Amino acid sequence: MIRVDRIEKLVEEGRPYLETIFTEREMDYCETRARKSEHYAARYAAKEALLKALGSGWRDGLAFSDIEIVIDKLGKPQVILHGEVKTHFESHHIRQTSISLSHIDEIAIAVVILEK
Repeated sequence: MIRVDRIEKLVEEGRPYLETIFTEREMDYCETRARKSEHYAARYAAKEALLKALGSGWRDGLAFSDIEIVIDKLGKPQVILHGEVKTHFESHHIRQTSISLSHIDEIAIAVVILEK
């Protein structure tokens, strides 16, 4: 869970700063939304939840930008992994990731379930 106003400050910093956290596809999606800070915040919460579920946190070369949250054709959030995060998942034999995102004016929240 994260306060949307925290992420709103990051959004105001501009795209070069956002690129350290979000992928190009995530930024393109969020920038088309009316309340884009809420969408960025939900993705940030998801990335944090995923690393916490993994038990590693944000360390050992694991980067938020290696976790991508996309929406499928039916509106369901999906996780796409890249780089060290993908390698870490493979080494821990994680085969399934389920994710839920929610946000309102002030708060964004994500729940992640990892299955072996």
